[in-house]
Order: sequence, then structure tokens, then C-alpha cells
Amino acid sequence: MKLFYSPGSPYARMVRVALIELGLDAEVEKQEVTLRDPASALLPYNPVGRVPTLRLDDGTVLTESLLILSYLDTLRPDRPLLPRDGSDGWITLARFGTAMGLMDGIAVWNRELRRPEHERSPSMLALELTRASRTADALELLVADGAYGGPMDAARIGLGCVLGYCERRHRTWDWRPGRPALAAWYDSIAQTPSFQATLPPLG
Repeated sequence: MKLFYSPGSPYARMVRVALIELGLDAEVEKQEVTLRDPASALLPYNPVGRVPTLRLDDGTVLTESLLILSYLDTLRPDRPLLPRDGSDGWITLARFGTAMGLMDGIAVWNRELRRPEHERSPSMLALELTRASRTADALELLVADGAYGGPMDAARIGLGCVLGYCERRHRTWDWRPGRPALAAWYDSIAQTPSFQATLPPLG
């Protein structure tokens, strides 16, 4: 297998963390690629030009974090990241969805910030700030109530990656004030070996 990734992408980081947690990291070749680049080495495999992209040994190409995590789960059925059986399984997927919703909103916000200042939409920036803050407030309550705990799974990986992205790449938004439980949760997961090994560069 071969993983195409960008070190700053929180979506690709999710897969990189999962590979380490599942003990599969050494089995996957990795290639760092450029994004938004017409000459990117990624494009022959994924014309959409997004990471993560995983090429399987039979030539099948998987894109999008959730799809790749689902595939990796089939390789380690004894160590599921996305349990789907019973109510507990759906809770994991629901919490993963909340983390991904925050991540997707931050991605939209970041794209707007990459535009020249005079072309940015103040209403779009305000919307994404409100969305992110509202979601982080909800996550503060969930984490304080014990959510996102236990063994490493997709929900914990997703939330850790989006907060890590905000910490190092999207520092426009200081998410910590007023959210002590969420901040303590992040500080703990950020010290795990899989998160330390995939630390994104400072933006």
C-alpha cells in the first residue's frame, strides 16, 4: 500500500495516526505530495487532488479519511477504530461526525483566509467563527461528561487532529479560553506517540 499525504493536512494526519495505532505503519509506503499544484505527483492517482489518498496493492485508490479508516479496520478486526455494532458503535460514529464537522468548518474558514484580504467575505468568516465556537462549546460539555475517552478510536483521532490543526496551523482562532476540559483532553492526547510522530508543521 502507498499513502499520499501532506504533513499539514489534518485529514491525512488522521490516517497516519491510525496506521501507527493499528500497528500497520511499517507496511505502508508514504509519499509527501504538494496540493493545489497542477504538477503534483498525486494527480495521476487522485484527480481531485486531495489527501489522504491510499493506493492498495491491487491498484484500487481510496480517498477521504472515513473511507480509508473503514478499509484499515478490515485489516485489524481485533482493533476496530469505527465500531458499528450496537448503540456504543453508533455513539463512536456520532462523535467522529461532530469532530469532522468542526474540521470541515475550519477548512472552509482557512480557504477564505487564503484569499486576498479585499476579496474575503466578512459574513463567511463570521459564520465559520460562530460555527466553530458553538461546536467547541458543545465538545467542552461532552468531554467534561466523559465523551471521547477510552481506547483510541476514530472519534478520538478525529478530534485530536482538528484541535492539533487549530493549535499549530489555524492559530487565528484561540479555542482554549473557557474550555478547560477540552484543553486538558487535547494536551493529554497530544502526548501520545502516534500524535507526537505526526505533529504538523507550524502554520
